[in-house]
Amino acid sequence: MSAKILTLPITGMTCANCAMTIERNVKKLPGITDVQVNYANENATISYEAVTTGISEINAAITRAGYGITATNIHLPITGMTCANCAATIERVLNRMEGVLSAQVNYANESAEITFIPTVTDQKSLIHAIEKAGYGVAGTDREDLSAEEAVDVARHEEILKQSRKFWVGVAFTLPLFLFSMLRDFQLIGEWAFQWWAPWFMMILATPVQFYVGADYYLHGFQSLRNKSANMDVLVAMGSSVAYFFSVVTAVFLASGNSSLGGHVYFETAAMIITLIKLGKLLEVQAKGKTGSALKKLIGLQVKTARLTGPDGEKEIRIEQVKTGDILLIKPGEKIPLDGEIVSGYSSVDESMLTGESLPVEKSSGDAVVGATVNLNGSLTIKVTKTGEDTVLANIVRMVRQAQGSKPPIQRLADRVAAYFVPIVITIAILVFFVWLLSGAGLTAALLRLTAVLVIACPCALGLATPTAVMVGTGIGAARGILFKNGETLENARDITHLVFDKTGTITYGKPEVKEVVPTPISSEQVLTADEILEIAASVERVSEHPL
Repeated sequence: MSAKILTLPITGMTCANCAMTIERNVKKLPGITDVQVNYANENATISYEAVTTGISEINAAITRAGYGITATNIHLPITGMTCANCAATIERVLNRMEGVLSAQVNYANESAEITFIPTVTDQKSLIHAIEKAGYGVAGTDREDLSAEEAVDVARHEEILKQSRKFWVGVAFTLPLFLFSMLRDFQLIGEWAFQWWAPWFMMILATPVQFYVGADYYLHGFQSLRNKSANMDVLVAMGSSVAYFFSVVTAVFLASGNSSLGGHVYFETAAMIITLIKLGKLLEVQAKGKTGSALKKLIGLQVKTARLTGPDGEKEIRIEQVKTGDILLIKPGEKIPLDGEIVSGYSSVDESMLTGESLPVEKSSGDAVVGATVNLNGSLTIKVTKTGEDTVLANIVRMVRQAQGSKPPIQRLADRVAAYFVPIVITIAILVFFVWLLSGAGLTAALLRLTAVLVIACPCALGLATPTAVMVGTGIGAARGILFKNGETLENARDITHLVFDKTGTITYGKPEVKEVVPTPISSEQVLTADEILEIAASVERVSEHPL
C-alpha cells in the first residue's frame, strides 16, 4: 500500500533542535516512512502507512515531545437528529475523518463541536460528511444569515413541520380510534362490521403511517445504513408490524379467509405514530427554550457601529468592522467591539463583564470591551479585536463548549444507548417466539412484539443529561457563573466551601439609600425625611456622578 503524505502546522518550536526533536519522536511510531520538520515555516511533512498509524497517534507523539499542532475549532448546528444514537453516529463519522482531532455532538442543543487540522481537512468536507450520513447543517443554504440566526430559522421550521405532521395525525387518528373502539365494544350497529370497515380504517391509517411517520422510516433507514440502530428503527418496526399485519388480515377477510382472526390493528399503528410525534413536537419546543440564556449573551452584541474617517461618519454592520478602524461611541451607547480609546473621557458600565455595578472612569489610552455601556461622554476608539477574538465572543464560545461537552454520566448514558436498541430488538423477537410457541397465537405474539418495540424508545436516556447540562450552564452564564465544561458542573455537587466576590454576588451590586436620618438645621428649621429626599433628587437629576 502506498504511503500517505501529511503536512502539519507545528507550534512551540524555538530553534532548529526543536525540529530535530519532533522528527526523532515521530519516527519512533510504527508505519512512519519519512519525517521532515521545517523550523523556518513551522511545518512538518510526514509520510506514513495509514493502516499502521494515524493522525491521532502522530498528534499524540508531537504533544508528548512538548509541541503542538495548529488546530481549528468550529461549532456546527446540526439538523435531522432524532435521538442520542443519531448524535453518536455523527460523532463516529466525524472522528473517523482524516484531520479531525476530536468531535463532540450534543443531541440536546443539536450542535457539534469539532477540532480539526486546517491543512488536512476543512469545514466544507466536515459538512459533506455529516450530510452523507443523512443529517444536515443549519445555514448552509442561507449565506445572508448569521450562524445563530440560521439556527433559529431551522428550529422554527422544524417546529412548524412537526406541528403540521402532528395535527394531520390527529385529524386521521382520532376518528379512526373512536370508530375502532366503538366497534370493538359493540356500541355501534352491525353496519360497522361490514366488509368495507377494515378498508375504511386502512384509508384513515395510511396517511398517518406514510406521511406523519415518514421521518421514522427515513431516519431509521439512514441509521441502519450507518451500521447503527436508533429510536426511529424501533418506532418504524413497531408501527409497521401493526399496520402490515392489519393489511394482510384485511385482504384475508375480503377473500373469505378468517385464519388470522377478524380484528385489525390500524388504530394501534396510527396511535403509536401520532403519540410519538406529539412527544417529538414537545421535545423540539423544549430544545428551543433551553438555549435562551446563551441567546441573551449573544444578544449583548450590538449589530452596527459608527465608523469615522476622512469622509465623516457612517453606520456599518458590525461584521464589516476591521481591526484598526476608528469608531465613535456616543453617551448611552454600547461599545461595539474591543478597542483602545483614542480620545474622549467617560464612565463605562462594565457590569456585564465584571459584575461590578459602579462605572469605571476611562480616558485616552485605556482599553474598552465590546458590549459594555458608555455612560456620559463621547469616546473615539481604535478597534483591536473583531469577530471571534473579542472578549464577549470568547465568553459565548466558552459557554457553548461547556454546553456541548459531555460529563462522565452522559458518556455512560451514550454507551448504554448504543447497545440499547439492538438489545430491545432481540428481546422483542424473543417475546414474539415465547408467546407464539406457548400457543397464544400469531396475533397475541405480534401485539407483544409491538409493545416491547414501542415502549422501549431510549429518548429520555440520551436527552436528560445534555438538557440538564445546557440548562445548568446557561443559567450559570446568565448569573455570571461560567463552567469550563460539563464535568465541572457535575463535580460541583462535591463542593463544600465557596469563596465569593462580594460586590454583585452576595450584595445587590447597586448602591441604594437604606435610611434617611433628618438632622435639625437650626432650632427653628427642621427638614423631614421626605423633604430631604426631594432636595437630594433635585440635585441628582442634573448630576453625571455614578452615585
